[in-house]
Amino acid sequence: MARQLSRRKFVVYSLAASTLTVAAPLGCDATTAEGAEAADSAPRRPSDVLVTGTDEEMLVLEVTKANRVVVRLPRVEVGQGVTTAVAMMIAEELDARLADVDIPLADARTKGNQFTGGSSSVSSLYGPARELAALARAKLVTAAARRWRLPARTLKTRNTKVVAPDGRSATFGSLTASAARITRPAVPSRPKPASKHRVIGKATTRIDARDIVTGKAVYAGDLTVAGAKPTVVARPPTLGGKAVSVDSRAARALPGVHAVVEIAGGVAVVADSFHHAFTARDALRITWAPGPLTPLSDAAIRSRLRAAVPRLGTPPSGSTQMEAEFEFAFVSHAPMEVLTAVADVRATRAEIWFSSQTPMYARDSIASAVGLPESKVKVHVVRGGGSFGRRLNHDAAIEAALISKAARRPVKLMWSRADDLQHGRMRPASHHRIRASHARGRVVAFTHAMASVTETFEAQGPSAQGPSAQGTAQGPARGRVSRAAARAAGPLPSDSGLYNFGRVSGDSGSVELAMPLGAWRSVDSGTMRTAEEIVVDEVARSLGKDPVAFRRTTLRNKAVKAVLDKVADAGDWGRTLPAGHAQGVAVHEEYGSRVACLVEIDAADPKNPRVTKVVMAADVGTAVNPRGLEAQLMGAAIDGISTVLRAGLHIDRGAVRESSFADFAYARQRHAPLRFEAHIMPSRREPGGAGELGVPAAAGAVANAYARATGTRPRRFPLDF
Repeated sequence: MARQLSRRKFVVYSLAASTLTVAAPLGCDATTAEGAEAADSAPRRPSDVLVTGTDEEMLVLEVTKANRVVVRLPRVEVGQGVTTAVAMMIAEELDARLADVDIPLADARTKGNQFTGGSSSVSSLYGPARELAALARAKLVTAAARRWRLPARTLKTRNTKVVAPDGRSATFGSLTASAARITRPAVPSRPKPASKHRVIGKATTRIDARDIVTGKAVYAGDLTVAGAKPTVVARPPTLGGKAVSVDSRAARALPGVHAVVEIAGGVAVVADSFHHAFTARDALRITWAPGPLTPLSDAAIRSRLRAAVPRLGTPPSGSTQMEAEFEFAFVSHAPMEVLTAVADVRATRAEIWFSSQTPMYARDSIASAVGLPESKVKVHVVRGGGSFGRRLNHDAAIEAALISKAARRPVKLMWSRADDLQHGRMRPASHHRIRASHARGRVVAFTHAMASVTETFEAQGPSAQGPSAQGTAQGPARGRVSRAAARAAGPLPSDSGLYNFGRVSGDSGSVELAMPLGAWRSVDSGTMRTAEEIVVDEVARSLGKDPVAFRRTTLRNKAVKAVLDKVADAGDWGRTLPAGHAQGVAVHEEYGSRVACLVEIDAADPKNPRVTKVVMAADVGTAVNPRGLEAQLMGAAIDGISTVLRAGLHIDRGAVRESSFADFAYARQRHAPLRFEAHIMPSRREPGGAGELGVPAAAGAVANAYARATGTRPRRFPLDF
């Protein structure tokens, strides 16, 4: 939940310029500032003055002469709709038209927090963005009052204008020069109460929707940087393999080839077009040394994980035990836009363009890789076509920088789909052992122990390409969690767990392998809580209770019960279904939010199950954009369907078997539910997290529906592994 800031903690910079600029710190206590450092390096007209303070993190709002409201966002847009949500916050408090608000992405800064992850963007920006816009509005109203010699309290704002009682109006842009000089507004600058919201809470189409569907939206692959040539990399057939010898004569002789460069991850080809680059890449004759995982395949990795799970300990005396073990496969992030980065590295400076969830850390890593001071490296953050955690890492950007340096020219590097599936980051495989002890009709102890693959590399291996941000355990059996995981995952569930299950405990182990791992959407909750929700169903069955009724009597939190009741009612829980069809349900609580999911599945053919209906209910506090939240929940449902029923990565003798969407079997349109409903619970609490919230509940509900439809107890996911 965003921290409320007092008015005195806001620093306002007023310059005698033609632009009104207001800057506010996010979660900082400093009360002094200076206007010496620009928030990013975007070219500006002399009149477009942009100043920032010394605070750790800063939002800057600018009103231009052209009546545009501009806020450079210290987060990245990867399809989650954060630019729309922030634009709505700004438009709400300014009384501006949403169409007049621009939310460009800020370049990597030298201080502050530009981390996008952990479902934290909206919640962290909600308070500061509204305070910022409210202050700008107060200054604009004061400027109009002075111009018209009217009491400021008599003026109104609407449609990006200030309006007088007699009907006179002035655009914000026409007032910006005088407003910039105001230090003490004549009207209060407090944000509106929720009861007066007209934009926040209203289902809104994304501000970039038209640009996306018409191709106007710019991604890294669309950039035209002077002299940057298309570049691809030939990679080893196994994870961590190395080139022993390279014969590039045939490749260099092909038309359009500019350079062939050896790097740690393979051999790069720089050419006039990607067609030329791929053709030349395929003409390379490379002898590869096998990677360190060559002796291992799936069965051996699963065996190691099973052995690494800590013992469950002694159950309470007099209780009956229900134990279950679960296996989860590796899973690729597989964003629709493949990794792409443009790099221009010179002897004394470097400039990089790519989509990054961690641009400040990326800049520092790139600087170290190419041997330049951090101050000489500029990182421009570009929108991304999906992420799901993949863009926490900056593998492609570091490679592009190293290739540019070696080739002595700008490059546009693109990883192919096979590159990312076979050599990119992935959700770690894990093994879970759960024991529920019950006596006298209730659970008296719940223990969840697990082990997951963790990343280990030599100094110059893939670990140098950014942190995996991968943790070990969340949920009722929360165990040791790495600092990287804590940063990536956001707030963890309560140690007491969702359910009144008596003594709740757990532990975690690990198997270290030289594999490129990463924080996949919902991080560990996607496996931990899925397994736990399956066990909750099985405990209910063993006690002769309905799964929804059992949850209602054991859930600790009334808000979780409310979302469960909502999906049970909306989804007509318990209705009669044909043979081979069934319903399943699951709940989850994290990031200050709660969600429930009800699924109906057709598993008449158990080898080809089809989810036919999904009903989800979420309580995320204030839903800034309910339509965006619905889209997040819909995506979570597809992730749950995919990772439970069909999508995972196989390891065959140290190599990832899958190489495209033809064999990495993520859900297609034909696998999507025929009916989807999202119910947003009303709330006036400040926003919680939503982006990752729905995955565990969706996955758990799919697994439970399949189990009830087939009369089986699924233990390995995806089911077709």
